Amino acid sequence: MYANGVRHFIDTQDFTQKEILDIIYLSLEIKKSIKAGYNPPLLKGKTLGMIFQQSSTRTRVSFETAMEQLGGHAQYLGPGMIQLGGHETIGDTGKVLSQLIDVVMARVIEHNTVVELAKSCSIPVMNAMSDYNHPTQEIGDMCTIVENLPRGKRLEDCKVVFVGDATQVCASLAMITTKCGMNFVHYGPKGHQLQDSPSAACLEKIKKNCEEYGGTFLSTDDREAVRGADFIYTDVWYGLYESEMPKEERVRVFGDYQVNRDLMSLGNIGCKFLHCLPATRGEEVTDEVADSESSLCWDEAGNRLTAMRGLLVYLTQYQRAAEPTELQKAAAKESLEKFMADRGIQ
Repeated sequence: MYANGVRHFIDTQDFTQKEILDIIYLSLEIKKSIKAGYNPPLLKGKTLGMIFQQSSTRTRVSFETAMEQLGGHAQYLGPGMIQLGGHETIGDTGKVLSQLIDVVMARVIEHNTVVELAKSCSIPVMNAMSDYNHPTQEIGDMCTIVENLPRGKRLEDCKVVFVGDATQVCASLAMITTKCGMNFVHYGPKGHQLQDSPSAACLEKIKKNCEEYGGTFLSTDDREAVRGADFIYTDVWYGLYESEMPKEERVRVFGDYQVNRDLMSLGNIGCKFLHCLPATRGEEVTDEVADSESSLCWDEAGNRLTAMRGLLVYLTQYQRAAEPTELQKAAAKESLEKFMADRGIQ
């Protein structure tokens, strides 16, 4: 999404396949650098404002750590701490923040909130989850998949199966995997598939991805569709905004969609398990799977940090064309130093 001459990260569908892959591989390259002992100061002097309308573990910690590791600073703007959508309009909040910081991330309840924020900001805005999608999770998931590709396979050769409720994570995974030319299956009960969810608008985008990049998409309640999966992914059985059904009803509707040893056995040899977390153990996944050698959910959680570093660098460096030249910086430095010297300011 572009607004006010700035590139925002609201939906991965706003980026080309090449741009998405560039972000993924940039994220992994920065991870490699830091693991080798070099923290590149790519965000030196940058400040990130973190707007949270919901509580979070992985999102908040990964953004704060990413800014610190790369030389920047993060400010937590939690519920009740700023005027967003209250006494001050979303648009006015965006204009104010644009004067004070360099990047904004927002974890919001309604998707339109982050869209409105981006429209009013003259600095990059990142969608850290809405009721429609979770694009930062997408990049972390793809970093994990790229690091764990089956031997001899390319991304476009892989099959990813999402099991259970059609959460915004399911929608996001469907969009980015098909954008990368992969084969995606949503295995879930009727009435709880993507076409029935708040993210149903993504289906047209998924269809276009398949036409353009050669991937495939299937939404079904047929268990046989899991067969041959390279990655099996699941999420909690209820929305993150409110529990639509009591526990007994959730178990009745989704009980057959638990990721357990029997379900994992339908995948290819070496099939890996993914979960965006937090997990409700004993419901959507068993301990036996979550803690197995096939489980990548802990690496996946760590790659939230990998993704945030890459995204923050990509968005801030993308705006560099508007930054002053070295000659302009030198002139500004000379002017400031002369002003201070003339007035005896040390």
